[in-house]
Amino acid sequence: MTVDQSVAQVGNLLLYSAMTAYLGSFIAYAADLAEGGKEIKAREGRRAAATAAGGGAGAVLTKPSAPPHRRRRAAAVGTSLFAAAALLHLGSVVARAVSVHRVPWGNMFEFALTGSLVVAVGYLVAVVRASRAGLGGGRDARYLGTFVAGPVLATLGIALRSFYVEASQLVPALDSVWLIIHVFVAILATALSTLGFSATVLQLTQEKRDRVRAAGKHPGGAFMDALPGAVELERTAFRLNAVAFVMWTFTLIAGAVWAQVAWNRYWNWDSKEVWTFIIWVVYACYLHARATRGWDGRRAAWLSVLGFACMLFNYLVVNIFFPGLHSYAGV
Repeated sequence: MTVDQSVAQVGNLLLYSAMTAYLGSFIAYAADLAEGGKEIKAREGRRAAATAAGGGAGAVLTKPSAPPHRRRRAAAVGTSLFAAAALLHLGSVVARAVSVHRVPWGNMFEFALTGSLVVAVGYLVAVVRASRAGLGGGRDARYLGTFVAGPVLATLGIALRSFYVEASQLVPALDSVWLIIHVFVAILATALSTLGFSATVLQLTQEKRDRVRAAGKHPGGAFMDALPGAVELERTAFRLNAVAFVMWTFTLIAGAVWAQVAWNRYWNWDSKEVWTFIIWVVYACYLHARATRGWDGRRAAWLSVLGFACMLFNYLVVNIFFPGLHSYAGV
């Protein structure tokens, strides 16, 4: 089939529009965090002043509580812009698929385009679920918007700058039903791992701030007090990584089956296969240490960070600089 370049150009315009909306969402979410941090700081200042006026002494620094329910206009704007960006993003992915008459993940650019969309949709689902569960006072997931909109925007920017290729047909080796199964599950696993990594970074930051506070000092970044605590973030990261691990396991097995179909061997010691297995091993160690040895907090978190670093190496380095049977990056 011929490639419809006019539809592909429409997809590019939708992508640029989505990036503009993501940028606006990021700014609005950042403004909301800053506002929440100022409220917490002001409230703690009033509490300290009241304690001093009442003759209190030897006050112990504790983690400030999240701000009470307030009209978070900036967060509402950020969420609206993020939802609009996700719709434009979806339109771009659909247009790319229509233009090439196939699934839109046949090269690194399309993988980044679709994978970042899955991250965006996952965040919106989390916001809706938290909103429904939080009617009785639960935590608002929009506090995490800054740390989702930013990475999604950065991913799209890098993809356009370094990985972009014109819409084209697949190379014969990829023209298989396994492309739909194998790569799509890999996209889901990568998206969940990305969300898990974001939660892990926030967890490590919160733990560091807790240690500073325990030493009797005031940690910087008051806006971080509006985010979940380290324990809650660690649990969130574990759940995300656990589901991602199951999907990554399927990716590994499906890849072996596809290799048997394409090359008559389940395992070829190709660089991509090796690094996919290394990622699986690192995350298996993380889950094992977390579930059976009681590794929570920083020790397990650094294993999670290592796993995501391996995933980035696999995507950004192996795909480009390690020639082999999986050299389909398109760049």
